[in-house]
Amino acid sequence: MSSTFFGLSIAGSGLRAANAALNTTANNISNSDTQGYSRQQVVQQAANALRTFTTYGCAGAGVETIAIERIRDEFYDTKYRENETRYGEYSEKLYYTNMIEDYFTDDGKTGFNTVFTALKTSLQEVLKNAGSSTSKQEFISTAAKLTEYFNNLSANMENLQKDVNAEIKVKVDAINSLSQEIASIDKQINVVELTGAKANELRDERDKLVDELSKIVDVSVSETPIYDSNNPDRETGAHRFIVRIAGGQILVDGNDRNELEVRSRESDYKVNQSDIVGLYDIYWVGGDQFNTTNSSLGGELAGLLQLRDGNNGENFKGTVAEVDTTHNTAKIEVTAEYLTDLNKCNLSDSGSINIGNQLFTYSGWTYSMEVDANGNAKYYYTFQLNDDVKISDSKVGRETSTGSTINYQGIPYYMSQMNEWVRLFSQAFNSILESGYTDDGEAGTLMFTADYIDGTQGKFKGENDAAANNIEAIFSKTTAEGVYSLTSTEDTYYRLTATNVNIAKALTANAELLATKKAESETDGESQYDNISALSGMFTDKKQMSFRGCDAGEFLTCLLGDVSLNANSAKTFSTTYETMENTLQNQRLSIFGVDQDEEALNLVQYQNSYTLASKMISTFAEIYDRLILETGV
Repeated sequence: MSSTFFGLSIAGSGLRAANAALNTTANNISNSDTQGYSRQQVVQQAANALRTFTTYGCAGAGVETIAIERIRDEFYDTKYRENETRYGEYSEKLYYTNMIEDYFTDDGKTGFNTVFTALKTSLQEVLKNAGSSTSKQEFISTAAKLTEYFNNLSANMENLQKDVNAEIKVKVDAINSLSQEIASIDKQINVVELTGAKANELRDERDKLVDELSKIVDVSVSETPIYDSNNPDRETGAHRFIVRIAGGQILVDGNDRNELEVRSRESDYKVNQSDIVGLYDIYWVGGDQFNTTNSSLGGELAGLLQLRDGNNGENFKGTVAEVDTTHNTAKIEVTAEYLTDLNKCNLSDSGSINIGNQLFTYSGWTYSMEVDANGNAKYYYTFQLNDDVKISDSKVGRETSTGSTINYQGIPYYMSQMNEWVRLFSQAFNSILESGYTDDGEAGTLMFTADYIDGTQGKFKGENDAAANNIEAIFSKTTAEGVYSLTSTEDTYYRLTATNVNIAKALTANAELLATKKAESETDGESQYDNISALSGMFTDKKQMSFRGCDAGEFLTCLLGDVSLNANSAKTFSTTYETMENTLQNQRLSIFGVDQDEEALNLVQYQNSYTLASKMISTFAEIYDRLILETGV
């Protein structure tokens, strides 16, 4: 039979349970405005009944307070973090594509349409008076403004790439900082929970950090109980918490974590021709390169990497046709139009190349076009590999690439588009001028050229007749049978970019060198301007100069179409995911958020429970007083 004082024990358990519930409710109300706090509740169950060996069998033993637990739904946490990853990616894209759009937009003063229209207008003035040095000089000055436009636009894009690159380092540092905090808190959680308690506040802080991390990079988490090695069926109370990022790469594993670092690329190892020097690659500290090319990578880091390195899928790729083990060279056959046409080529003249899943470095390459008797051409790039790694015959037939295929129109894409237009326009323009004659019957000279690092300017004619013929054949896509080749360092239009395009110094110094006539004869005198008329026609003649199927003046339309589409896409997705963020957060708060009205009702309920338990104790106290003090002699 149960003790006479058993009722007091039962009432005491109810008092303690009500007290725990009141304290928990007070804690919830106090943290109602605390970011990341999860509502807590007391978990109670009936205490184990006692055998009484009577007809009714067992007697209730009161209530037991099992734990104080958080109210949390892992499903909504996962959905929220997945949405944060997408929102982070597109918010970064929106910010920077809006900046790119601003760079390309014509402000009516220095924009492309304004400058190009002024160039055509000044050319008409030369047509009116071809013998006037003033009109020629004005035309050359206006052409210089066109080169300045591309120089400035290129500088803006380079600065933007520099800013994005710096922000990538900031995000990597943020990942390291968050991982350190998560690992530290996870250790504290296990220390607390090994005692059998629940580290609710620490778990809230850890979840909050994971939420922050999910906006920077895609995150997946898993938590499994740790069992006693001596008794595999017994849980120790500790857990193994793992955080994976970028498609499954482990960042945090319990108390341990992996740290990331950024390393600047060497100046001679650019991926794209127009990349700035010192772009960062991401590595695991003491380990391999961090995989930034997997399709699962998301968050702000993914958005920044795509903006900085996005090539619209137009990285160098081909198949090994031949290798020369003696001279350590690899001949790669290419078929993509952006590689077969050097005007579109954005391959760096030195860097690293992946041949058959093995990384090599190269110091230069030779482009060759081999045309058969039927006029069919095959195109090759022969890379001069550095001696640090020797190539073998086994690489023949293997796939080859530089950089990564990034199907996004980032800064390298826009730079390559600008370079292509500058090359095409300069070739068409220079071709007409060099085929003509000055007023004095002298052979015409080119106008648009490239400023090289050594202080010289490009002539695009080659060092000898063979080189000159190769340049003309390759850039005109000849169908004449033969093998035509050029090196990456030769004086060709490949080396002309939006960054270095300029006006030939000779023309700037002497406007009379402008070739206004088609024929050498001077019989028509200074009034002859048929070559200038040909230049004017070239501006709108797609047969002479065509950029993406458009004439010369539609450059801005093409580029603005690209950037506007990307900006609108980023805005649409960013707005969508921002809305989803609010929706999912509200759904999460409906589960783990603190409702002050609900807590107020709980407060009344638990207060009543506490009062009733107190009355039970008071009642039993009277019973015991009567039983002990007033019963018996």
